[in-house]
Amino acid sequence: MGWAQGVRAGVVLFRPVTHVLPAPVDLRAERAARRRRSVAVLRAYLALTKPRIIELLLVTTVPAMLLAARGMPAVPLLLVTVLAGTLAAASANALNCYFDRDIDALMRRTGQRPLARHAVTPRSALVFGLVLGVVSVAWMLLATNLLAAALTLAAIAFYVLVYTLGLKRRTAQNIVWGGAAGCMPVLIGWAAVRDSLAWPPVVLFAIVFLWTPPHFWALAMRFRDDYARAGVPMLPVVATADVVARRIVGYTWATVAASLLLWPLATGWPYGIAAVALGGWFLTEAYGLRGRVRRAQRQAVEKAGAAAAPDLRATASLRLFRASNHYLALLFLAVAVDALLAH
Repeated sequence: MGWAQGVRAGVVLFRPVTHVLPAPVDLRAERAARRRRSVAVLRAYLALTKPRIIELLLVTTVPAMLLAARGMPAVPLLLVTVLAGTLAAASANALNCYFDRDIDALMRRTGQRPLARHAVTPRSALVFGLVLGVVSVAWMLLATNLLAAALTLAAIAFYVLVYTLGLKRRTAQNIVWGGAAGCMPVLIGWAAVRDSLAWPPVVLFAIVFLWTPPHFWALAMRFRDDYARAGVPMLPVVATADVVARRIVGYTWATVAASLLLWPLATGWPYGIAAVALGGWFLTEAYGLRGRVRRAQRQAVEKAGAAAAPDLRATASLRLFRASNHYLALLFLAVAVDALLAH
C-alpha cells in the first residue's frame, strides 16, 4: 500500500460515526404520555358504568334504608349496601353498553360511549361487566343477607336480559316494563336493613316505576331522530307527540297518587306536605309539556298542512326531563328527613 492510500484508509477508519448513535429520549415526555393513556383508559371504563345513571341508586337506596330503620341504620351496613349496589348498577350498565354497542354508534346522544368510539374492546367490556356483577352480588351476600343479594342479582339480570335484550328493540313499552330494574334499589335497601319486604318499599317501588315513563319519554322526545335512526321503537318514534304528551300526563298523575299512598303507610306530616307540593309542581310541568306540544302542532299545521308533524325541539321536552330528576330527588329527600325526624 502506498503512502497516499494509507492516509486515505486512516481517514476512513477514524471518521466519526455519529449517524449510528440513538436520538436522545425525553423520559419526562414519555412518562407523561403513559399517564395520559392510563387516565384515558380509566375514564373509558368509568364511562361504561354510566355514572350519572348510578345517581338514581343513591337517591333512592339511602332514603329507603332510613325509612326501614326508622332513623339512621348502622353506618357500615349503609356504606356496604350503597357500594355493593353501585357495583351492581355499574355491572348492568357496562353489560348494556356491550350489547347496545351497535346502536350506540348510530346515535348522537351515545356516539361518544367507549365502545362506540373503540376506546375499549367489546371483550374487555363484557369481562368488566361480569366481574363487577359477581363482586357486587357476593359482597351483598357476605355483608347483608340472602334476600338483598338475590334482589341485587335480579336487578342486574332484569336490566340486561329483559330490558336490553328482550324489550328495548321490540316494543314501545320497553321503558315501561324495563324500568322496573331501576326500581330495585328501594327493595334492596329495605331488605338490607330488615331482611324482609313490606308494603312501604313496594309503594316506593311503584313511585319509581310510574315516574320512569314520563322521565324517559321526555328525553326520548328530544332525541327521537336518534332512536329512529337506530331502529329503537321508543314511544316518541312510533306515536305522535300529542299521544306521548297525554301518556306522560297520565303516568305523572299515577306517580303523584303513589307518592301520596306512602303518607298514611309509613310517613308523617313532613313527607305528606312535601309530596303534595312536589306532586303539584310535577303535574304543572307535565301539563306544560302537553301545552307546548299542542302549540307546536297547531303551528306545524298552519305552515305545512294537517299531516305535518310538530318540531319537537319547540316543545322543550328536556325541561320536563330535568324537572322529573329534581322531583324524584326531592321526594326521596323528604322520605329521608321524615324518617330521621320520626326517630
